[in-house]
Amino acid sequence: MMKYKKIVLAGGNGYLGHVLAKHFSSITDEIVILSRKAQPAQGNIKTMVWDGKTTGDWTSALKNADLLVNLCGKNVNCRYTEKNKKEIFDSRLIPTGLLGKAIEGIKDQPKLWINITSATIYRHAEDHYQDEFTGEIGEGFSIEVCKAWENSFFEINTPNTRKIALRMGIVLGKTDGAFPRLLNLVKAGMGGKQGNGQQYVSWVHEQDVALSIEWLLQQDKIAGIINCTAPEPVKNDVLMSAIRKTYGINFGLPTPAWLLAVGAKIIGTETELILKSRWVKPTILLNSGFAFKYPTIERAVEDILK
Repeated sequence: MMKYKKIVLAGGNGYLGHVLAKHFSSITDEIVILSRKAQPAQGNIKTMVWDGKTTGDWTSALKNADLLVNLCGKNVNCRYTEKNKKEIFDSRLIPTGLLGKAIEGIKDQPKLWINITSATIYRHAEDHYQDEFTGEIGEGFSIEVCKAWENSFFEINTPNTRKIALRMGIVLGKTDGAFPRLLNLVKAGMGGKQGNGQQYVSWVHEQDVALSIEWLLQQDKIAGIINCTAPEPVKNDVLMSAIRKTYGINFGLPTPAWLLAVGAKIIGTETELILKSRWVKPTILLNSGFAFKYPTIERAVEDILK
């Protein structure tokens, strides 16, 4: 017997959406992905077309949903030009407001609505960890995006729908995201530390993302802001060393900060994504009894590379 009737993934045609769809498909009657492009059904996973800006037939998918996960948002792995800044804001705020409007307009509203936000909202931290209770909000463009996104999310009145802003760390997995790019550096002999290597990386294994969301679905008293990061963040040099060691390469050239700045301009990204120290702790998940399947970077990398 299935645990759940229906789960909706808004903007779920990307990497993390596929991870969640695969995880929940075996325990849910129906998975609905809201996407800009039509896709053929795969078993109990189907796609409904939306543009993320206007209401339409897709709103019917929200009725009686056990869970709605909003994954919308332009990738921040780009240069922060004015055009890109506007797209980054709009691609988060507009779909969030639209989903709220759709929920308000239906009778049988979703039980839980999770917005995937970012743990980068916390300040650069090398002195101590940042959690949901004592963490300090940082400054800069990416932080302003996170603040506006969370504010717009919580301002929406959904008395019958529990809401969680899931502040996600860097997701590590087999097929996409950060890990394949880091592995390519290792393979090319450039898998040393980046910058001084002392910046913390708050990461989380893709399976723990799915398992933690399932856990939160079951914990009906938990709402608000939740950190989704592994309980043991590591420094950049430790992360790169773990990948090299597990892959079987002993040496990796380091990349100094000045060279990262040059490379970032060439490939169209920002060095903040690499050099900011994100030392984040998932206190609420841990206090609620959630057990991470991959709590250490060694176990996570071993699983990904096996």
